Amino acid sequence: MLLLGILIVIPYSWALILALLTAILLDGLVRMIGETAKLHRFWAVLISFVIYVGGLMSITYFSFSVLIKKVIVYSEEFPGFIREVYLTAILPVIRQWERYSQTLPPNLIQSIEQTMEKGVRALEGFTEAFVQDMVQFVTLIPGFFIDFLIYLIALFLISLELPKLRKKAVLYLKSSTYQKISLVYQDLSMAAVGFIKAQILLSLITFIMAYGGLWLLNVRYTIPLALLIVVVDILPILGTGSVLVPWAAIVWAQGNHHLGVGLIILFLVITIIRRTIEPKIYSANMGLSPLSSLVSLYLGFKMLGFIGLFLGPSILIVYDTLKRAGVIKSNFKI
Repeated sequence: MLLLGILIVIPYSWALILALLTAILLDGLVRMIGETAKLHRFWAVLISFVIYVGGLMSITYFSFSVLIKKVIVYSEEFPGFIREVYLTAILPVIRQWERYSQTLPPNLIQSIEQTMEKGVRALEGFTEAFVQDMVQFVTLIPGFFIDFLIYLIALFLISLELPKLRKKAVLYLKSSTYQKISLVYQDLSMAAVGFIKAQILLSLITFIMAYGGLWLLNVRYTIPLALLIVVVDILPILGTGSVLVPWAAIVWAQGNHHLGVGLIILFLVITIIRRTIEPKIYSANMGLSPLSSLVSLYLGFKMLGFIGLFLGPSILIVYDTLKRAGVIKSNFKI
């Protein structure tokens, strides 16, 4: 019954669980601040909390501000872009169709028109589904902010009470179980720090490549755009292609083929170099071998998409830690 109750409650407690995991990861920073500055735990937790929330808010604000500015710029250019596409691409096709349709058999014309109607209906269905998804997303925003507020409050309170929670947990654990959990906790904490270091290094390399490429292409606002590419690249669902590929398509349609090709080449260079060095950087900072890092990154990406690039190595680290702690035993022979 207890297990059933836990399974029922867990889906509704993600904010609290995430707050607990974040508090565990930030505990090293809390202890470092407290020991270095000789502060009471309350003040060490408060400083760590402000640093964490400030960094989170700064990244969010910068990302959205740059994104909104680019949306405003593109929205101003969009009508002219549509007109240019119509004049250079759509209108010539319509005129050619008017000429060729006079010489084609009626059955073929009817078949082509039916195919075009199906395409239009499919586009309408896609647009309707997209609008519905956007409406559903907007309705979820208030609930997300409430959960996020609960997460921040829980994070602060759990960080304050973490030593007491750890002592209480020891009372319910056997000595061997506590040693295994301590080993898992230490390894995961080191892996989390290593993961952050790896992300910072990868982001720095991405920024250098993006800045250099945009500078060679004589693009204005090089530094903000390079930072935008870095921020978007960190997000698991998007990646650098979410910025560079649509941008290349727009400038190509506007007739700037040099910039369009350059942006595509920049996207390919960043992607290839990142995918090449990621396993080595992860292995150096997270304690994984280069081969294990490569396999976890590849399988994670193929199975879960961009988020798998984060979850793949994480799952491998958890498995390796649990195996060394004796929680998972896989000593078998074929």
